[in-house]
Amino acid sequence: MPNTRKIAALLHLIRFDKPIGTLLLLWPTLWALWIAAGGVPQVHLLAIFVLGTFLTRSAGCIVNDFADRNLDGGVERTNARPLVIGSVSEKEALALFVALMLLAFVLVLFTNALTIALSFVAVALASSYPFLKRYTHLPQVGLGAAFSWGIPMAFAAQQGKLPPALWLLYLGNLL
Repeated sequence: MPNTRKIAALLHLIRFDKPIGTLLLLWPTLWALWIAAGGVPQVHLLAIFVLGTFLTRSAGCIVNDFADRNLDGGVERTNARPLVIGSVSEKEALALFVALMLLAFVLVLFTNALTIALSFVAVALASSYPFLKRYTHLPQVGLGAAFSWGIPMAFAAQQGKLPPALWLLYLGNLL
């Protein structure tokens, strides 16, 4: 029988109780899918992007908490996070991160080569945010770039290309 405390801690680590982050990623991605399709997108792409958004946002929460695990204890808002209080070990967090990213990558394999290539940029953008907080005064721009990256990925998946108009949607969402 699974340890319910461990499961609860892992769900807390991926912010399962706070779906707003997933919705903030999903909303512009869905716009892009609908716009790229000129109407209703392909059902399999819709499923891939909805599930992929949840998986990658969850993995992004782990990256953020892992990178900040030695700082979060001194911040009231973050001092009860699972890595800080020890309810999830570093190994467990990394294992969950790898599992989530592998699942997301399997999903993207059901798209096309351009979308697969763009997924590597998505990983770089999402992974850079915790470090941008330390070295820049505008980490939100990096986070916005990561949160908006579903837009070019959606166009690539739906159309197999990156039309110039998508970058207006990307910039509009970023700003």
